[in-house]
Amino acid sequence: MKRIFLCGAAITGLMVNGALAQSSEDEAGGVTSEIVLAQLDVLTVYATRNPLPSFDFPGQVTIIDRAQIDDFNPSTISDIFDAVPGAGFDGGPRKAGQTPSVRGLSGEGVLVLFDGARQSFLSGHDGRFFIDPDLVQTVEVIRGPTSALYGSGALGGVIALRTINAADLLEDGETAGISVGAGYQSVNDEWRVTGTGVWRSANEKVDVVGNVTLRQSDDIELGNGFSLPADDEIVSSLLKTTLKPVDDLTLSASWIRFGGDSIDPNNPQGANVANAGNGNVFRNIEANTIQTALNYAPASSDLIDLNLVGYYTQNTVDEDEVDTTRLISREVQTIGISLDNRSKFSFGSSADLTLTYGAEFYRDEQSGRDNTSADGTRGGVPDATSRFYGVFAQAEFALKRPLGAPGVLTFIPAARWDKFENDATGEPSTDDNAISPKIGVSYKPIDQLIFFGNWSEAFRAPSFNETFADGVHFRIPDFSAVPGFPPTFVTNFFISNPALVSEESETWEVGAGIDLGDVLFHGDSLTAKASYYESSVTNLIDLEVNIPVGCFGAPFPPCGSGEAFGNFSRNVNVTNAEIDGVELEAQYDAEYYYARANFATINGRDANSGDFVGILSPTTFFFDSGVKLPAANVRLGARVTVASDFDKVNDPTLARDGYAVGDVYAVWEPSSGALEGLRLDIGVDNVTDANYEIVAAGVSQPGRNYKAAIRWRQGF
Repeated sequence: MKRIFLCGAAITGLMVNGALAQSSEDEAGGVTSEIVLAQLDVLTVYATRNPLPSFDFPGQVTIIDRAQIDDFNPSTISDIFDAVPGAGFDGGPRKAGQTPSVRGLSGEGVLVLFDGARQSFLSGHDGRFFIDPDLVQTVEVIRGPTSALYGSGALGGVIALRTINAADLLEDGETAGISVGAGYQSVNDEWRVTGTGVWRSANEKVDVVGNVTLRQSDDIELGNGFSLPADDEIVSSLLKTTLKPVDDLTLSASWIRFGGDSIDPNNPQGANVANAGNGNVFRNIEANTIQTALNYAPASSDLIDLNLVGYYTQNTVDEDEVDTTRLISREVQTIGISLDNRSKFSFGSSADLTLTYGAEFYRDEQSGRDNTSADGTRGGVPDATSRFYGVFAQAEFALKRPLGAPGVLTFIPAARWDKFENDATGEPSTDDNAISPKIGVSYKPIDQLIFFGNWSEAFRAPSFNETFADGVHFRIPDFSAVPGFPPTFVTNFFISNPALVSEESETWEVGAGIDLGDVLFHGDSLTAKASYYESSVTNLIDLEVNIPVGCFGAPFPPCGSGEAFGNFSRNVNVTNAEIDGVELEAQYDAEYYYARANFATINGRDANSGDFVGILSPTTFFFDSGVKLPAANVRLGARVTVASDFDKVNDPTLARDGYAVGDVYAVWEPSSGALEGLRLDIGVDNVTDANYEIVAAGVSQPGRNYKAAIRWRQGF
């Protein structure tokens, strides 16, 4: 792996050296750069809570904008994650089971934000991305620990989605607009219709945007020729308004709703089909995110740039078993408030300082129901509450011409203190606190070249599910019973573990990047960043399942139900992991051609036993390129993903062959005339109908998929 990284660094160095050859000496004998900086001023909002060009962030962050989202013509958010190195979705093709992972960590180790609102719904088998791609304007993925700014739950990174607003949809001079669209994909017979309306006052002080999207789909045709049973109907909607009573003050409010109805197995992940232990359910998902925000940034002061965000989220999953009268549910509600401010200072021409500081509080409350249990509660889904309190501070100190050297040296130290409390009915309360420091350093000898490194500590508090899980986990037949009689069953029970401690990590990362313009042609641009990281993660939490061997016919220990017989499940701190990897991301854009590429490899080992741990994946290369035909208003593109053989497994039967899968797509978007505002997308995913597996999913991926979409926008 280190050889791979050195090769990437060498390639980067050759590019930079070639670019530096364009420099010339000024009259004083110094060097004056003639390189044109790439015109890719994409800003990251969440990486430092202070908007800055993503290239300048001393770490790895990927921003996928609306244009790239549209090119994927996605059915779910997971469809666009090929464009993000070191991140992906597990759980298989069904919408109801997809969960994200970043740098080997998933579940509670990845923080998800919708417009700044935490999404705290977590389940052993259900997904957590209850939002339609049509509502999303940008996806920002910060890879690596970010507890110094966001507290618990960000060991792997942060996935932050921003929904569409009026400014994204209206052009200068327009005060209203509509957009309607439809789409189809063959692999699951999915139809989509969507409509958006937007209005803005003439003085641009008030605006409103609303969207409704309907999707209906059926069974999923897999690359191995089999069909994965699925039946989904999803209605998503967004209502958002923004007010600017004065120039320095912006108020906004939004409501994101997701309603999903499906028929699929109780555990919809992987290749699962309905059977005696995993029956089909009528699954109903109801998710709401209500957010309000305030920004106050007086033009007369550099000391105040204040954001205040309040939010409420409610996520409910009801599962009504098709063949029985059993009805189970899980509901998680979150209420939170976050405050941050930026104060800027300038020290003449030598240095600049930006301080970002703030506080956050949020509360998660969960309830579980099972109409077949004695008390109506659901096993493994305790009625519980968590509370988190945090304060944080960060400094961005940019020193110009450090010690007389050219360029800018930037230090970004940050730290956050968090306190958390867990409570559940009938259980002892638990609490703890943590301090999460981080420091990032970057050096730009010229604007087009950056060297960076960062070090951080992060934590993830035990969830109330892990701490307080109780009730029935599963039932199994007792094979030790006297033969010839009706079979008897014994029960494996969850037991709580208030002694659980937080997962913690220590990570360091080093990398370099280039950001060039006029590389091959006038007006083109090339941006690339590569890094190597190592993380030491301690006290990883895992579910321990114990079943007495007597249940399988052995004489001892005897078979029975519950803890007294050793027939129980509980969450324990079991593993100390060492995770490392390499990531490379690059993009090129010119008048007639564009290309995007990324490369990622990740390894994870138990520090004590040497066993593989974490959500690992094969070494993967992704390439997306295309040609632009301006005269015809057409773009033609192709994507390819190549993955190596996967042998990072403790069980040889879980090894998987490498694969290569390719997509093609075309976009027609007239820029003038009667058809201006129209966009037509056609494409084919998995052109060769390849049979391949994303290792963590345990199921063949969808086969050849013909896709088409049409959209028309009109502004007034």
